[in-house]
Amino acid sequence: MTAFRPHGILFVSGADMNLYRISFVAVLAGAFGAATLAKTTQDSVPARKTEASTVPQEQFVLPNSALPKKDSVRAEAYFNYTMGHIYEQQYEATSRAEYATSAIEAYKKAYALDPKSPVIGERLAEMYWKAQRIREAVAEAQEILKRNPDDVQSRRLLGRIYLRSLGDLSSGSGQSETVGRAIEQYREINRLDPTDTESALWLARLYRLKNEHDKAEQVLRGILKTDPENELAVEQLTQLLMDEGKSAEAVALLEGTAGHSPSPVLLDLLGDAYTQAHDLAKAEQAYRKAQELDPSELSHQRGLGQTLLAEEKYAEALAVFQKLSDLMPDDSDVYLRIAQIYRELHQLDKAESNLVKARQYAPGSLEVMYNEAMLYQAQGRYEDAIRVLSDGVTGVKAQPAAQPTRRRSLAILYQQLGQLYRDTQNYQAAVFTYEELGRLGEEEDRRARMMIMDTYRAAKDLPKALAAGKEALGKYPADPSIRASHALLLGESGQTEDAVKILRAQLRGNEADREVYLNIAQVYERGRRYKEAEESVRAAEVLPGQARDNEMVWFLLGAIYERQKFFDKAEEQFRKVLAVNPKSAPVLNYYGYMLGDLGIRLDEAEALVQRALKEEPFSGAYLDSLGWIYFKQGKLAASETTLRKAVERESHDATIHSHLGDLYAKMGRGDLAAAEWEKSLNEWRRSLPADVEPEKVAELEKKLSQSKRRLAQKSTSSVAKP
Repeated sequence: MTAFRPHGILFVSGADMNLYRISFVAVLAGAFGAATLAKTTQDSVPARKTEASTVPQEQFVLPNSALPKKDSVRAEAYFNYTMGHIYEQQYEATSRAEYATSAIEAYKKAYALDPKSPVIGERLAEMYWKAQRIREAVAEAQEILKRNPDDVQSRRLLGRIYLRSLGDLSSGSGQSETVGRAIEQYREINRLDPTDTESALWLARLYRLKNEHDKAEQVLRGILKTDPENELAVEQLTQLLMDEGKSAEAVALLEGTAGHSPSPVLLDLLGDAYTQAHDLAKAEQAYRKAQELDPSELSHQRGLGQTLLAEEKYAEALAVFQKLSDLMPDDSDVYLRIAQIYRELHQLDKAESNLVKARQYAPGSLEVMYNEAMLYQAQGRYEDAIRVLSDGVTGVKAQPAAQPTRRRSLAILYQQLGQLYRDTQNYQAAVFTYEELGRLGEEEDRRARMMIMDTYRAAKDLPKALAAGKEALGKYPADPSIRASHALLLGESGQTEDAVKILRAQLRGNEADREVYLNIAQVYERGRRYKEAEESVRAAEVLPGQARDNEMVWFLLGAIYERQKFFDKAEEQFRKVLAVNPKSAPVLNYYGYMLGDLGIRLDEAEALVQRALKEEPFSGAYLDSLGWIYFKQGKLAASETTLRKAVERESHDATIHSHLGDLYAKMGRGDLAAAEWEKSLNEWRRSLPADVEPEKVAELEKKLSQSKRRLAQKSTSSVAKP
């Protein structure tokens, strides 16, 4: 009743004559898998006879050449595994219980012959699951363990059944209990058979799943103690160390292993570790080596592209991701990275078209939505950006509270949404958004409170900012970041000594003092105590670190010199910053504005501010700088256009209104000039105490008084005419 066809074996059931085609390739694959895993079985294990019921003659007829010889354990395991695979496929095709039973019995016999085989154990556990006989399998194994607690084979089967169950459980108490049961079995296996590396690796994975990282690390280091070249153990331990932020240890482990036994997987991990350690040059090198060893593995190219993007090597990164888009045309992440690159290159139309593709292949993706909002922000489409992020918040809030990523996703969205509200001067909405952020948990609450303080400061509402700081200190009195934020607010209110006292208490005599010294310098600078401010900045400058660590040091020092009208010294510091970071928009703007305000090297000043605007095209402060330089150059029409844009972005900035008033005065539009100067004075009166510049206010009052007098005289003269 058996017939052979060119592409398969046709089995005929004597019971109902139904035909079931089973792929010959699939059967051979299963058979060879069993043979490979069975080869480790020791020849000393006695061979067992196969019961006649294993292959009912009315169901199967195999050619003699396909039947393995039964004179060895390996052959018998091979045979039973193959038969189990055949029965399993028949069960999948028919859902008939007898085939499930036959498959389980065949796998059990194969497993008895080769109890260490992970493949046979997995197939048996999977078959129990398919047949919905999990309880039976567990009960049978537990009964054996009652009689013999050291039965490793039963523990392996139980462990694999629990692992199989995890895939069908959502996070919660059920999953936690199953993980605990699996750990119990694999811990015992590890005790009874320390040579079973496969089970030890599973034990480490399970410990990591329960966030018991110390235990996982102990297991993995135990494996590496006896087998230092075990790549899977190195891989797991590396990931564990990186999860804990121990990038230096991860790098050391991988350099030691990959140095004398390089593999694409380990080199790829080494690239990840270097990236976490902020050593992007070495990360790039590691990814390139991994790619050379295994050009077909696209993850190496992806890692390389990400590193090139982080290194701001945009042209090279773009080439990598464009190649990936050809190889993976439906991968949304690739289009997302291309969009990010184009955004950095200020090619916003191309960025948007690639975001459309990313959204097409990953509808509802939070990361795509976030990048879409960032693009809208770069285009000055703030309302669209706010809408996208608000939709994202709504979508994430609809997720179950137990969803692992829900809290982190909301935190990211709330933080960016609050910043957008601040950018549009909707401070009340920003505070509300940060309050929502704070409700997510303690970590988010600490961060939200600092943002609320800073939002009130930006809104020039110092009493509310100080009250928010006092409340935050009451809840988190030892939090160094909250204490620093509160101290800076005290500095804004003129309480310089109190602020400095709080900050000096945070000095620890290490590299972390750089930020503390800079905060102290800012407090002194706000109090116009420039000598002490400079001393604090210099104390930060001498601390060990890389050149880029001193960007803020030199910027602040330049600002301190500029405030004292030491313009040459200020310029020297600004040039230091631009030497290590030519794209530093705040420095480019400050430097350019300083030159423009002095009325010197105006072309250079314009170029500097244009570079700043290339990085942040819609900054009101930068637009004001450019408009003022145009004014100094006599380009009055361009100045008006630019200053009007600036005041649209920063409607409560006293300096912008003052500049616009000066422009209108020069254009002979006295009424408009007076109106802008009046607005400027009102904003100065609302300013924080440390922001007020008495000389500028006095000059403004004088100009406004003279303007009103001229306007009054003009009005009187007009009335007096017949």
